Amino acid sequence: MSDNKVGRLSLWGVEVFLAVAEEGAVSAAAKRLAASPSAVSQQISNLEAALGTELVNRRERPMTLTPAGRVLRKRAQNILLEAARARSEIAGLDLAHLGQLRLGMVEDFEASVTPLLITQMAGTLTDTRFVLETGPSHRLLDRLEHRVLDVIVAAELGAGEDWYDSLPLLRDPFVAIVPKGRPEAVSTLPLIQYTRRHAMGRMLADHLSGEGVRLAHRFELDSYRAMLAMVAGGSGWTILSSLGVLNVGRYAEEIEVMPLHVAPLSRRISLTVRRDGVPEMASEIASRLRPLLVEQVVDPLVSANPWLRGELSIL
Repeated sequence: MSDNKVGRLSLWGVEVFLAVAEEGAVSAAAKRLAASPSAVSQQISNLEAALGTELVNRRERPMTLTPAGRVLRKRAQNILLEAARARSEIAGLDLAHLGQLRLGMVEDFEASVTPLLITQMAGTLTDTRFVLETGPSHRLLDRLEHRVLDVIVAAELGAGEDWYDSLPLLRDPFVAIVPKGRPEAVSTLPLIQYTRRHAMGRMLADHLSGEGVRLAHRFELDSYRAMLAMVAGGSGWTILSSLGVLNVGRYAEEIEVMPLHVAPLSRRISLTVRRDGVPEMASEIASRLRPLLVEQVVDPLVSANPWLRGELSIL
């Protein structure tokens, strides 16, 4: 094998290979990496050309690894781990040396906190390339685990695991949202549930069930805006986290936010980073986020709903 072939190996190619090996399909690997299937296929071909051997049995479904592919898979995780450690150590010397930051933000902050955070950080880290992804917390955590993201700001989903650390940011209580002037809606109108396909929906359903609330399951949606539109139209009432109220938009005059009529429930929003990732950047982002959360989230929501004082709070 010639040296110039070995020189064509890339960390991205190794990362793509590992995703294909774990997912067993190019399409699934592409979805996980937020890349196109053709780009994933090309990276595998480039890696095979660099090593001078076939790594993947493409004709099998799910795809399997050749003997050479199995050898590479044993080493691939260590290669990526060492690269992440080197990146973290370099960033720790001076955050200005961080070449790229892949940040995941829970979708609740999409229109308020997130753009301000990125703008602030871009002004300081002038040579850093920012890659932003917004989405539900469970998806962001999955992408952090698979090294697609470096840092995420999301709801905690249960007991922590030994591969990541979390910095608590915000206690986010759940609230009832009813049509304007109709507090009795919680007993006279159907509940519009947040989908149980997501962790938050399951958390809410378990809590309500434990409180003896019978769930009709007539409406189960995965869009805050659609849920709020239905409440504004008088079709039912709903429960969202207080952050969900940030999405009321043009329905602000047609809905009313109330405390839960059952036992209180809250979730915790945290900044999470892999232990072998960029922990130095985590504390930097957290220090920037907390005042933004006060200004953009806590103060406006408490001003509009004074009973949230002390419940919606910075941690």
